[in-house]
Amino acid sequence: MFNNRLKEDNMQQISAISATIAPVQRDTKAWQLQVWISFGIAAFLCGTGLAYLPGQDLDRAFMVMGYIFCLSTAFFLAKFVRDNQHKRVDTPMWRTVVYSAFGIAISLTAWGLWRMNLNETYKAFLLVSWLYLITTTFTLAKTLRDRHEADLTDARLAARLEARRELAAEQK
Repeated sequence: MFNNRLKEDNMQQISAISATIAPVQRDTKAWQLQVWISFGIAAFLCGTGLAYLPGQDLDRAFMVMGYIFCLSTAFFLAKFVRDNQHKRVDTPMWRTVVYSAFGIAISLTAWGLWRMNLNETYKAFLLVSWLYLITTTFTLAKTLRDRHEADLTDARLAARLEARRELAAEQK
């Protein structure tokens, strides 16, 4: 009798959990495709602009490093912000490192672009393609993280439903 009551309580808890779970919202395939295409176009434009960059080899190397530094720190910043969205999980020092790295990457790349002896039109092309790359990086990072979280939620829901089925099978 005690075991039956315990099983009934467990069933009610699982039913309550299942009833309160909202459906998992996912990005559409069209949106995911658009995000990847935008990121690819931005990377292509930046690569093209840097490949044909007139000037000294040192200037080209500096700009390539700056773009890569900006790209990686944009991903770091996106991850940091998302990880600390609901609850602070990182140390204040790590926060300083992440924001500083992003600020330094943006500042040094902008400074390098500004000081280069280039045609203003070429500078504008490099600037716009660089900013396009940074914004698409944030969008891509968010899209990838959303998909990961939706997959985790689906797995948790499937595990809860499986536990509910097993519990129901035990009661029969």
